[in-house]
Amino acid sequence: MPEQQTPLFPLHTVLFPGGLLPLRVFEPRYMSMLSRCLKDDVGFGVVLIKTGSEIGAAETVDVGTLATVVDWQQGIDGVLGIMAEGGTRFRVRARERRHDGLYVGSVELLEREPELPVPAGHEDLRDLLEELIAKLDGEYQHSVKRFGDAAWVGYRLAEILPVSTAVKQELLETAGASERLELLRSHLRK
Repeated sequence: MPEQQTPLFPLHTVLFPGGLLPLRVFEPRYMSMLSRCLKDDVGFGVVLIKTGSEIGAAETVDVGTLATVVDWQQGIDGVLGIMAEGGTRFRVRARERRHDGLYVGSVELLEREPELPVPAGHEDLRDLLEELIAKLDGEYQHSVKRFGDAAWVGYRLAEILPVSTAVKQELLETAGASERLELLRSHLRK
């Protein structure tokens, strides 16, 4: 796939395709970035921080997720509250930090995983996800639930389960829904 220039938002979290990420934005570099994203109806890349901080310089991983703003509101304190939704995964091929501190990456979009049924032997993971979502008091009440889609099940479990961000990143980078479900199973056994 061809590369594209994408603004990057380094965070101490992993965003999965189809996942929602609430953000409170106050730094000028990100306020400006989000203004352009909203005006031009384009996304930005969410990447996990390896070293550094969300405020200032950061070294990030190479695989992230494109995000689009699905809702926003300006607080009376000037803080921008947004809800971003994860889209396509990408790999950063090159990055630069601009004079305003904004990171921009040359990114290659990764193939979208096809919608496939949950493979035999992993139905218990689907059932676990159904139970967890039912107990989350509405966090997923407005989202379309696709319990029959192996990729969706794997991504939602990766969001919900209490595993480290390093494991979440490994799950994001895993190519293939079946492989991701197997990896989730191995972490559940631990």
